[in-house]
Amino acid sequence: MLKYTHFFILLMLFSNLLSAQSVLPGAARPELYLPMLKGKSVAVFANQTSTVGEKHLVDVLIANGVNVKLIFGPEHGFRGTADAGEKVGNYIDSKTGIPVISLYGSKRKPSTEDLATIDVVMFDIQDVGVRFYTFISSLEELMESVITSKKQLILLDRPNPNGHYVDGPVLEKVQKSFVGMQPIPVVYGMTIGEYAKMLLGEKWLTGAVQHIYDSLLKKGKNLLKVVPCKNYTHQTVYTLPIKPSPNLPDMSAIYWYPSTCFFEGTVLSEGRGTTKPFQLFGHPSLPSNLFAFTPTSMPGATNPKLVNQKCFGWNLAADPTDVKKRIANRLNLSFLIEAYKLFPDKEHFFIMPKSGNIREAFFNKLAGNEELMLQVIAGNTEAEIRKSWEPALSEFKKIRLKYLLYK
Repeated sequence: MLKYTHFFILLMLFSNLLSAQSVLPGAARPELYLPMLKGKSVAVFANQTSTVGEKHLVDVLIANGVNVKLIFGPEHGFRGTADAGEKVGNYIDSKTGIPVISLYGSKRKPSTEDLATIDVVMFDIQDVGVRFYTFISSLEELMESVITSKKQLILLDRPNPNGHYVDGPVLEKVQKSFVGMQPIPVVYGMTIGEYAKMLLGEKWLTGAVQHIYDSLLKKGKNLLKVVPCKNYTHQTVYTLPIKPSPNLPDMSAIYWYPSTCFFEGTVLSEGRGTTKPFQLFGHPSLPSNLFAFTPTSMPGATNPKLVNQKCFGWNLAADPTDVKKRIANRLNLSFLIEAYKLFPDKEHFFIMPKSGNIREAFFNKLAGNEELMLQVIAGNTEAEIRKSWEPALSEFKKIRLKYLLYK
């Protein structure tokens, strides 16, 4: 009996490992979406992560006779090489000859003219499950345009590497911006397909757009089709095959990003301009006995904060192949709190806007409220700060459950 129990446990462990290795994103299931594209004019919202095995989704579609007429590109561009925040213009993709329209430059959503000759819009981008990672904002803007034009949206879902937990302050409406558009926590624990369903189910789109969607839904026409992942659950440890953006180069960066991106709202370097962005952070005025590094100009970070200045701070870089080093199921505020305590010029720790209005500080847009900054300044403990996230965080978790596609 004991041997049988041991065998059963080993079998279950092997099954879980096999499942994690055999996860298929929606794009890798063409049998589910190619039939919907037959005879249709198609636009694709994609970047460098939009792959089917070793091939780009656009190449796969073209090889299967799909009429791809337009490509829309998000932050970092269609090929994923632009700096964070860099405005990208329109151009013709050199490989395919297809026009690329940037939705992170002069405009953030397709125009009616862009979609006039399009029947179906496909969305396929690797998200990392963090509110201020702007791809979910791009998705929302895209949904607004597609629904207004009464077009079909096919979303090819992908695993969320931070989909195993939910944590952080819930965004307050006054802090709405492109780095946070909806009342969700910093880490929301949903795939991008689940998130799209929540946007519609909670009626978070603008009133006129939501009315169009709901009216068509009553007539039996659902404009959103999510092609789900296969063999994925919210506890699956999924290693991204392609870095989702220039400054998230490995899994360690992706796991730390929800906690260390807050440093973007401070005068400290968040590690851009190094080989370990969001894993190194510091400042020249911090104690010199801390870890030393120097940000330099490099692709994806051509003008990083504190460029060519020796900084002292922390090194959180971990072996991305070591699953045990996967970040625990919560944000880590300890480094932010400690950095503020050690910083000599506390009045200038947080970057303030020219207006002097604290509400407009970028840190507060990342946090989703003004409270976190004030709590750090006041010397509140991490436990005290976490307590203030309730009951909003628990309420969000209840909402989230309604839209999960995976265990």
